[in-house]
Amino acid sequence: MADLPASNSLKDLFHLRRAGLVEYACAITRDRAASEDVVQDAWVRLHGSDAFAAADRPEAFLYRTVRNLALDRMRRARFERLHFTDQNAAEQAAQTDEPTPEAAAASREALRKTLTAMQALPQRMQVAVQMHRIEGARLKDIAERLGVSVTVAHELVAEGVERCRDALRRRG
Repeated sequence: MADLPASNSLKDLFHLRRAGLVEYACAITRDRAASEDVVQDAWVRLHGSDAFAAADRPEAFLYRTVRNLALDRMRRARFERLHFTDQNAAEQAAQTDEPTPEAAAASREALRKTLTAMQALPQRMQVAVQMHRIEGARLKDIAERLGVSVTVAHELVAEGVERCRDALRRRG
């Protein structure tokens, strides 16, 4: 490794370590182009930054910044794959694939069993499960409506869902 220039400027550090930074980011992202972008993002973020200027170990600070940006990119890509790619595929499948009569009958039967299991729950638990799982309410809102703590609301939902699953397994 070449020694750092006496100035320790960001420009000098990038000039000396750019290839190593790209390799470092590539080990995280597994994508050369994304790694190049990460290093460029690090440059943009740190250029003129007071935090970089005040760093005791500028090279370590630079590598940490690249690492954090690469990890952020990986998390964002994973989030997008989970929430957008799969959703688009599911929407396309739903638009093009009509369920078979057997699948429709099975779905109706599963719904009937689920509703029966829900009706067997204690009233507060039934309300909590319905609000959370069917209406998409937040635990805070459920707790407020039932006059309980958020922890109790969570317990009601969790136990209610588990009871419904148990009932569906028994009726299989």
